[in-house]
Amino acid sequence: MEALYLLIPLSVVVVFIALWVYFTASDSGQFDDLVGPGLRVLQDDDTTVKPPAPGEPHA
Repeated sequence: MEALYLLIPLSVVVVFIALWVYFTASDSGQFDDLVGPGLRVLQDDDTTVKPPAPGEPHA
């Protein structure tokens, strides 16, 4: 029973920390575009980077 005196306030603190992290991420725009990165994976990107010829400086 005495453990509840520690666990209940500790769980309330953890909930407030989780809410603070969620709202901080939400305010910073973390959840603005949830569809774009998933669609970007499906786009076909055929551009290739040619390696420099021997003797050419690297960019």
